[in-house]
Formats: sequence, structure tokens, C-alpha cells
Amino acid sequence: MQRKRAVVIGAGFGGLAMGIRLQSLGFDTIIVEKLDGPGGRAYVKRVDGFTFDMGPTVITVPHFIEELFALERDAANLAAPDFPPDVLAPGARITRGVSGGPATSKYVTLIPIIPFYRIYFDDGTFFDYDGDPEHTREQIRRLAPEDLEGYEQFHTAAEAIFKRGFLELGYTYFGDLGTMLRVVPDLLRLDAVRPLFSFVKRYFRNPKMQQVFSFEPLLIGGNPLQVPAIYAMIHFVEKTWGIHFARGGTGALVQGLVRKFEELGGVMRYNSEVRRILVTDEHGREPRGLRARRIARGVELADGTRIEADVVVSNGDYAMTYLRLIDRPHRRINNDLRVRLARQSMSLIVIYFGFRADPRDAQLRHHNIILGPRYEGLLEDIFNRKTLADDFSQYLHIPTLTDPGLAPPGHHAAYTLVPVPHNGSGLNWSQIAEPFVDRVLRFLDERGYLPGLMDRLVHKSYITPDYFERTLNSWLGNGFGVEPLLIQSAYFRPHNRSEDIERLYLVGASVQPGGGTPSVMMSAKMTARIIAQDYGIPESIMHRAPESLQAIR
Repeated sequence: MQRKRAVVIGAGFGGLAMGIRLQSLGFDTIIVEKLDGPGGRAYVKRVDGFTFDMGPTVITVPHFIEELFALERDAANLAAPDFPPDVLAPGARITRGVSGGPATSKYVTLIPIIPFYRIYFDDGTFFDYDGDPEHTREQIRRLAPEDLEGYEQFHTAAEAIFKRGFLELGYTYFGDLGTMLRVVPDLLRLDAVRPLFSFVKRYFRNPKMQQVFSFEPLLIGGNPLQVPAIYAMIHFVEKTWGIHFARGGTGALVQGLVRKFEELGGVMRYNSEVRRILVTDEHGREPRGLRARRIARGVELADGTRIEADVVVSNGDYAMTYLRLIDRPHRRINNDLRVRLARQSMSLIVIYFGFRADPRDAQLRHHNIILGPRYEGLLEDIFNRKTLADDFSQYLHIPTLTDPGLAPPGHHAAYTLVPVPHNGSGLNWSQIAEPFVDRVLRFLDERGYLPGLMDRLVHKSYITPDYFERTLNSWLGNGFGVEPLLIQSAYFRPHNRSEDIERLYLVGASVQPGGGTPSVMMSAKMTARIIAQDYGIPESIMHRAPESLQAIR
């Protein structure tokens, strides 16, 4: 049969997941990527014998990954439950051994990480969060016994938000206002629309506990002071399915997805930056007039190559997709004003460093959150005042504590990620980045997190918001796409189906449901369902379950 052709812009997690989904729907798909390898924000840096994941390192909801690896050509399995009973059963979370399913394990090895995070406070105390309620109570009893009762109440409230907001509504596409209005009463009843930090303060009096149970949206670009309390569900997502690591780093997971996509017949094309999305009317001519149809016909690359397609999906940044890839006359809904007014998430300084190992490094964990002396004030500086403060908080990732093969013998590979304002700040990173990076590394040394680091350091490199803007084509150098605010959620978040151009779709962190690796994978499935509906994909393909997935259920 003559298969329809699809082109996906960008080989990030969203683009790769979308490519696999499109192949399962029966399309012939090509993924075009600006960089010389896959991953997008999850690109891999290899230098001086060290392997550094440049982006996402926290992997959760492993059954989303299993679902992708289990898909087959012309077997989309889109009618199956999104959360089948086996992934919600008691004991579904795997806490030792291999945590990936049988299909996943053919491509990459996932293992659980415990604790999920070691959260350090500025006074040197720490909280080990591992998702176990009793262990969590022990930590609270040690640091803030006055909040034990509040934790029980928070746990109950967060569970209710998780069940409604994630399990029931997580895959809902809010393509029209009515769909959103129908769920508003439930969200109000659950108190899920107030700011998360305000929500957490209802249950915890101790500032340390307020930080522990509100910091997680920072990992997807959200300001805990402003994101809606529906993000309290992150606590339960992690508690239910755990935090995991791909042997070989997140890049090994990316390579597994590429291999799966190619096995399904998909084509990868690197060093292929898209210059514009091709748009015509139904007759193949330039659309003229407000009422003319505007239809995506493919893409034109920077070298002038044209790739024609029946469907175009952008895994690129929302703002850059509309402002840079689509001519202004074709955008009535996503016009310049609307796109530029969308608030972008924060950006990041990420420092990649290799150093000689020392027995004292064992005091740290795989994932470490090191909080500074200020919490609310620092968040205001980053998100609202857009200034680079004297103090900072950071996420320190040391994967070689789990996988020594990522560094030469006797060494560690690490990165530390510091939230900073996006380039709307006007900060000149070419002048201020180097001294700031040195200050962060000296902090790790002098405060005893990595004693003697400056003498043990053998490699140092870093990226700034300029990397996100110029290399990753991210508007204003944002790190996570459109900021997750109440007024930029659900229907008010950029849509996965373009309102301006037929046959153009979007996938990834900037569109519904939002940022973070699990949500990006959900975005691909959500967009696949929309495309299947729009293109009349036969039920024999839509409903067909891969044999491998049937076997494990």
C-alpha cells in the first residue's frame, strides 16, 4: 500500500517518541535534526574519556518507556488503557535489579536509584527522599517533628491530585475550552489551582519541609511559588514508579529509541537544520487572503533541500517553530504578539566536570539537591527580577557513583545544574559565566561536598543560556519551553494540533501536557491520537496491540 509520509523536526525525546508512534500508525517517517547526533537537550558530550549527559538525567514512569519499545509497525495500541492495572498494582515499583520491562531491556538497561534525591540544606543537614512513606516519616521526625501530622495530610491531598490530575486527566487533550471547563470544578475541589508553595505551606510549618515538598517543579522549569498545586502530583509519580537510571547514561536510552525507530523503518537525518515549514493552499499555491486554507507540505532545510510530507510534527521550541519556521502571514492565532507574550521557563548554567576520585565522595548520592541560604527570594530573582544573585542552589549529578564506566578508572564524571534567568534578562554570559562557574565549583570544594575538588579537577566545560538559544534554537534561551503557569496550562498551553496550519502538529515540553521526560512521552502519544483521528487511521492499526506487549499482560 502507499504509505503517507511524515517529517519530524528535532530528535529530542519528544521527536523520537513521536517518530516511533508515527511508524506504529503506518506512516513513513523521517526525523531531521540540526545537531550531529540525537537527543536534543539530551545530547551526549564525550571528552577526555568522560561521558556527560548534557540534559535530562531523572528517569521515571518506566512503563511509558516500555510501551514505546514494545510498539510494532502498524500496531499503534492507542485504544489500550494508559495505566493498565499491572502498573498500578501494589508492588509495581521496582526497587532493585533491572527496572525496565522486557521490551526496554532489549535496547537499554534501567536500574532503580535509591534514594531518589539527597536534599542538602544550607546548614549542612540533609533529607534523603526515597518514596517510602515510613522512611519519609523518619526523615521528618529527625528534622521537623512538628510536621509529621502535616505530612499525613499532604500525602492524602497529593494522592487525590495524582489520581485525578495524572491517572485520569494526564492524557486529556485540551483542544477546546469546553473540555477544560468540565474539569475545573474538580481541580478547585482538590485545591489544585493555588500556587504549589502556598499549597505546601498549608501542611508544613518548617521551612525545610516546605522546600523538600515543593522544589520538584524546578526540574521541569517551573517556579514553585507560581506553578499550580496540581504539580504536587510529581511527589506521587515518583513515589509510585520510582526514579531510574539508564546504564551508560541517558544517552544510552536515546540511542535505544533511535535503534527502535530505525528498526520500524524510520530514517534519521542529522546536520539538517530546518529553515522553514512549507505551507500552501489546497491547490499547492501560496495561500492568499484570510480565508485561504493553509496546509503544511513538508520542510525546507538550511542547505535548500526540500522534504515533502503529508504530516509535519515539530519537536522544536514552540516560539521558535512559529516565529522562525512559519511565515507571518500564515499565523493568525499564533501571531507574533501572542507567541512573544508567552512566558518562557528559566534557563540553566550546566557545568560538566571530571575529577579524580576520593573516598570522601561516597558521602554524596547519585542525585543531590543543594539548596542555598534563600529559597523564595532566590526564586524571585530567577523568574521575576531576572537577576543573577550572589547565592545559588544547584542539582549535582554524579552518575559514576552508579556507573563507573562513564569516566576513566579512578575518576568521576559529574555535572551540576544551576537555575538562572533566561536571556530576557539581558545578562552578558560571555563575560560573567566563567567567574560564576568557578564560584560554583569552589563552593562544592570549600563547603565540603567535594573536598579538594579544585586540585582534583581534570576537565571543566559548561553551557549557558546562550547555548540553549543558539545551539538548541530555544526562544530566549529557555531551558524547558513555555513556563508551567496556571494561565499556561491545559487549554491555555500551546496546542499539539496547530490552530493555524492544517497537517502541522507539535510535540514536546512546550505543548500539552507539559515539561519533563514523562510528560514529553505523553505528549507524543497524545499527538499520535490526534493525528490518527485526523487522518482516519483504520481501527485495525489503531487498536492492534504488539504481540510482545500482549505477552507481558
